[in-house]
Amino acid sequence: MTRIDDIYARLTERPEVFITIRPQAEVAEEYARSLAAGGVLAGMLLAVKDNVDVAGLPTTAACPGFAYTPDTDAAAVRVLVAAGAVVIGKTNLDQFATGLVGTRSPYGVVRNSRRPDRISGGSSSGSAVAVDLGFADIAIGTDTAGSGRIPAALQGIVGVKPTVGAISTDGVVPACASYDTVTIMAADLDVADRAMGVMATAPGPRPFATDVALAAGERPVIAVPAELPELDVDWRAAFADAVSRAEAAGAIIKTIDLSPFLAAAKLLYDDALVAERADAVGDFIADADESAGLDPTVAGIISAADRFGALDLLRARRRLADLRAQAMGEWGEAAALLLPTAPAHPTIAQVQADPVAVNSRMGTYTNFCNLFDLCGLALPAGEIDEGDGTRATFGITLVGRAHTDAVLIDLGRRFLGTSATESSSTWVESVAPTVDLAVFGAHMRGGPLTHELADRGARWSGEIRTAQAYRLVALDTVPPKPGLIRDPDAGRAIAGELWRLSPAALGAFLAALPAPMMLGRVELSDGRWVTGFGCAADAGEAGEQLDRDRW
Repeated sequence: MTRIDDIYARLTERPEVFITIRPQAEVAEEYARSLAAGGVLAGMLLAVKDNVDVAGLPTTAACPGFAYTPDTDAAAVRVLVAAGAVVIGKTNLDQFATGLVGTRSPYGVVRNSRRPDRISGGSSSGSAVAVDLGFADIAIGTDTAGSGRIPAALQGIVGVKPTVGAISTDGVVPACASYDTVTIMAADLDVADRAMGVMATAPGPRPFATDVALAAGERPVIAVPAELPELDVDWRAAFADAVSRAEAAGAIIKTIDLSPFLAAAKLLYDDALVAERADAVGDFIADADESAGLDPTVAGIISAADRFGALDLLRARRRLADLRAQAMGEWGEAAALLLPTAPAHPTIAQVQADPVAVNSRMGTYTNFCNLFDLCGLALPAGEIDEGDGTRATFGITLVGRAHTDAVLIDLGRRFLGTSATESSSTWVESVAPTVDLAVFGAHMRGGPLTHELADRGARWSGEIRTAQAYRLVALDTVPPKPGLIRDPDAGRAIAGELWRLSPAALGAFLAALPAPMMLGRVELSDGRWVTGFGCAADAGEAGEQLDRDRW
């Protein structure tokens, strides 16, 4: 039995996961072609949330009466397919991406992948379950208030929620257009990162600047909440373990007051900001009849926006700006904020009994993120025994300031214990301007000046050797440093390291570089020429000659 045969045989056991599934023969043919052709995502099956366009497949947003069939792929889908991904189908969701539970769909309640009596989380419910059940390698979701993070946490997978505007939303049915993001879910962080790197090549409305950080510092400060409202008791212990794990990975932990974050979270549904949802689909809902298949809870939330006027919206946005200023004051110098992703794992029956209150509780630690222009990375962080014979998957989210997405990936790798490999580039490097810098001596990892690179967001990207045309001299500096001199006649290959950083960080680094050090072009053993350390000629002549190839 082939992989495709196995998946299609198992799909019958979970019919609620997909709204539309492509014919098996068609997917099998494309899958074989993808494997043969190669590519960054060769042989990867892609599930697409059904509020994101795939050419020739209906886009329903989980509302039958809203359905239309697009002629073109959404921008994010188009580049993923071009890189080798094969679309298997369109996944179920909370209708119009309004919900964090995965139960608000006429196509069926999406059950959790591991605990079928529990919710899958939403709104990207089908996407998360498709990945965890192995129906897809990667899945597109969307995230406005936690829709790409909550289901990732409850399925025990990775969810990448980028900075608002970094990934194109062209071809996506809007929920709240000002705050919507397209996300990726995968079982593995590196797979998610690779897919994001492809998806980011579709130009977004908000490109990365020249001063983006590519990694966290040597001892990054991570903020955690002083109080943990709504978090179940057993989940508190799991979060404490996660904090200890981050600390063991080198983070410095500081506690902050989460109150302004939590206050902002309420604005998305309980105040005039909900008008954005009405702007997206309110007219359709107002004109729809019973045949449209509207979910009553979703329709009620969006229709209720009529009670707000323009003045209310202006006041809500001003209130949001004030809360953001307070929150960022609490945040301070932290590289990231570490949070539990979900506060609990409700049963489907609990949601059906009180759909609004349970949904509201699920967004405790996610709703504010896009409102405050933050990015997020949801990671699995263990399991919890809740005494019912099953184990809940516990997840944490690393939250960063806008365009610190690469810092979150770096911190995520440290948390998972997979950092500091030569292949550990982040998806941001696919689109952000970067420069490679060759260093020798005190700036190498473990040296006394490594912090000058790490604190500027530089990322270590491997060991190198120069061409056989260089020699080292010991310079009379504090701390001691080597001087690299090009000498094709008497030189040798010198060992060093390659670091990658933004052009702005390189400029700041160069401006602070003391004499006699300077930057120039250095030839590597593989023939590349990169920016690297050298020293002034007179200092090189005065320095002690070193009869070795490593400082």
